[in-house]
Amino acid sequence: MTHISRIDFTQPLYASAPRLRHSFAAPREVLAAHTLADVRGVLDAVHAAAQRGLWCVGHVRYEAAAAFDAALQTYAADGVLAWFAVYDAPQPWPDDAAAGPLADAAEVVWADSLSRGEFDAAMVRIQQAIGAGELYQVNYTAPLRGSLRGSAEALFAALQRAQPGGYAAYIHADAEQVLSVSPELFFDWQDAPEGGRILARPMKGTAPRGATPEQDADNAAHLRTAPKERAENVMIVDLLRNDLSRIALPHSVQVPALFATQALPTVWQMTSDVTARTRPGTTLTDVFAALFPCGSVTGAPKVRAMQLIHTLEPAPRGVYCGAVGVVRPAGASAGADGLHRVAATFNVPIRTVVLRTGADHGASSAAAAVVASCGIGSGITSGAAPSAEWAEWRHKRAFVERASMPFEILETLGLQHGKFQHTDLHVRRMVEAAAHFGFACNAHAVRQELQIAALQHRDGAWRVRLLLAANGQARTEAFALQPTSEPVRLQLADSPFGDARSEFVRYKTTRRAHYAAFAPTAPGVFDTVLWNEAGEITEGTFGNIAAFIDDRWVTPPLSCGLLPGIGRALALRDGWMSEAVLRVEDVPRVQHWAFMNSLRGWLSATLDA
Repeated sequence: MTHISRIDFTQPLYASAPRLRHSFAAPREVLAAHTLADVRGVLDAVHAAAQRGLWCVGHVRYEAAAAFDAALQTYAADGVLAWFAVYDAPQPWPDDAAAGPLADAAEVVWADSLSRGEFDAAMVRIQQAIGAGELYQVNYTAPLRGSLRGSAEALFAALQRAQPGGYAAYIHADAEQVLSVSPELFFDWQDAPEGGRILARPMKGTAPRGATPEQDADNAAHLRTAPKERAENVMIVDLLRNDLSRIALPHSVQVPALFATQALPTVWQMTSDVTARTRPGTTLTDVFAALFPCGSVTGAPKVRAMQLIHTLEPAPRGVYCGAVGVVRPAGASAGADGLHRVAATFNVPIRTVVLRTGADHGASSAAAAVVASCGIGSGITSGAAPSAEWAEWRHKRAFVERASMPFEILETLGLQHGKFQHTDLHVRRMVEAAAHFGFACNAHAVRQELQIAALQHRDGAWRVRLLLAANGQARTEAFALQPTSEPVRLQLADSPFGDARSEFVRYKTTRRAHYAAFAPTAPGVFDTVLWNEAGEITEGTFGNIAAFIDDRWVTPPLSCGLLPGIGRALALRDGWMSEAVLRVEDVPRVQHWAFMNSLRGWLSATLDA
């Protein structure tokens, strides 16, 4: 079997060091632990291989915990407990690891394995245990499940775009493929004769990204100061301090950074640094015995938290919440004894997809399918509210939903007699969206595609779709634009638009199923006026909305959840329209309505009662 590995890790102990960005193929051997009794031996063998100058890439399952402490309760493992491929040397990161054409992209339709009722019941049980003084915090999780269509490599590339930086690893092991884009460091350790250095960076505390720069800054500030989030973080910091003390030189455990906020594409996360000097002679097995599993994915105290997790969660976690990493020789040369010092970097495999080949139960036949799983969870403390934790799970899963459905960035421009309208504004918005989604984008190449389209359609009025794929390839589609009679008829949505806070609302892409669900079906209705779960009007399904109320024209602010449209921006710039929150209950007081976008401009409108 081919064992291919790729790692793209930061080196946090050495901030100026380049990323460990390598590919590996054709290992000289594979080390695997199939029983708890084998786990320590595998880690010892990995340590010895790195001392000989070899590189080891692999993972340790969450269910390996009892190999280090029999009190750490888990289910029986559903796969190999520890797996490492041993390589002579790393190879360069392959060119084909970059995003391919959209047609080659992967797709996974995810389904929850946990209902809201089951979630709320588990929350009650956790709060009862906390209230009874059994523990302080429990990290409660559940998997998403789906089937992969497309290649694992394409999915990994999409996951890296959705969750850039951090500690990314692609590991094709015997029976499964691990695609981890975790932002959380488990530990970074480098051995030394006089005592090594180790850094743990637990990640606890989450807030959603804001719809505007101001809202985003407010969310980050709230995360840093919220008592519940700080308590969640400091509990795990204390646990990690205690765990590190087992292998640390006396008085060397320190917390140099506390309550730092890290901006990820869909959420803010809070991290803290815990450092120590490890005792001379410390081995990789010693480090795992002291720290595994990471307290951020168990809770505190660890033993009782894992017992409750075993009660609440119905199945093994697997690689999720275990450890994924690389163990390697430290430095270019061996010591006088012919052995290298050892360096090891492991992530906590959150934001991780595991693929396995199995029966596709959703198909009419028993055809083999690649089954995907991705765990989602959060730390539950005494101050946790079920609705807030459920919302946090929604925010955290956004990264995998972004990566699991191919899409292109989209701009729609008006072309009149060979001349585009508002070209600079549309190109600028496309560049901003590309930066957000991690797409390659060359603004000059984008403009060239528009120039070609203009030359091909010199006469008449056209609606031109400008599309950008993940690999930076731009293309256009042109359709004859028919004039629109005014006033246009609008209808009010009959239910809230639950995706108003989504990045696929803030940025325009070809992923528009959430809008299509609200498309008008009644004859003669031009568009639907959407409103969010707070009862605030947001936008239409393909344009922005304006209302004349209290003797002025207003449009909803971006904080309500809507696309920053080009037509809207121009009207606000000219100063005769302003932003104001408009609620559903305000509708009877609106004197006039308007629909606006860059393509059709300002259209007077009526709203069906």
